[in-house]
Amino acid sequence: MNIDAPHPFDVALTLQSDAPGHYLGEAPAAYWNMVGPFGGITAAVLVRAVFPHPDVLGEVLSLNANYGSALAAGAYEVHALPVRTNRSTQHWTLSILQAGVDGSPVVTITGTAVTAVRRNTWGTSDMQAPVVLLPHQVPKAQPDFDAGWLQRYELRPVEGDLPPVWDGSGEHSLSPVWMRDAPPRPLDVCSLAALADVFFPRVWLRRAHQVPAGTVSMTVYFHATTDELAATGDGYLLGQARAGVSQRVF
Repeated sequence: MNIDAPHPFDVALTLQSDAPGHYLGEAPAAYWNMVGPFGGITAAVLVRAVFPHPDVLGEVLSLNANYGSALAAGAYEVHALPVRTNRSTQHWTLSILQAGVDGSPVVTITGTAVTAVRRNTWGTSDMQAPVVLLPHQVPKAQPDFDAGWLQRYELRPVEGDLPPVWDGSGEHSLSPVWMRDAPPRPLDVCSLAALADVFFPRVWLRRAHQVPAGTVSMTVYFHATTDELAATGDGYLLGQARAGVSQRVF
């Protein structure tokens, strides 16, 4: 890769603004999934849309993205509106629209976000990091299906990789995974939002049966500060996913 060329992730997040909170973008072919862009890159676009707004307060603390439909190839528009600003917190509504069959804009993605000024106060964590092998001790995942976004990430599952045989013999849905962008890229809040969606559907592991699945709604809480994310550089991040309940809801 040309070291002077922009990273594919940054290209995918390129937005042109024609008014505060209104942006134009292009569905990124480099992050294509089965029927549209990988859901994580869409979540990252929503986060990205908050920062250029002239009224933005603080850092992003949370994002909720609801996928009404996959983005189609071509142009889209993003709306990012701060609907309530308090002393320390700010609440946003977000949406992505594309032209419908008659050419009029149709909402495809909705979302909300909360930004805030992080203040120096008491804090702790009751969660313990899992004890796992180091990244170089774990082989890269080699999925046997074609999806462009998989080329944009280096995934090293400590356990809970895709089943070698789809025979219904799954026993659990736990997957601790070392991950980072490919090629490596310094971590920030946008790339962290995208990484939250790199896990394969939990039902695939639990059932060892490949069924249609997609992200309908995703919520991400950002506990690390901008400086803490920057301090990680472009090294590996350990993520872990597990299904709490698996059931039919519609």
